[in-house]
Amino acid sequence: MVDKYVCSFCGEGLEPGTGKMFVRRDGTIFYFCSTKCQNNYRLGRVPRRVEWTAAGRKARGKE
Repeated sequence: MVDKYVCSFCGEGLEPGTGKMFVRRDGTIFYFCSTKCQNNYRLGRVPRRVEWTAAGRKARGKE
């Protein structure tokens, strides 16, 4: 059975065999669908404040 993952930043589903997995030193695992999401996470941006993420749309009442 193939595991399905969700992007840790934008909340979009990842197809099997795509994306990147990032593991912190403390063992926390993050999945990113694109370098756009990875770079936004690295810059310290909060997904709720970014308009195009699922959390950002939910915070603004769009979904």
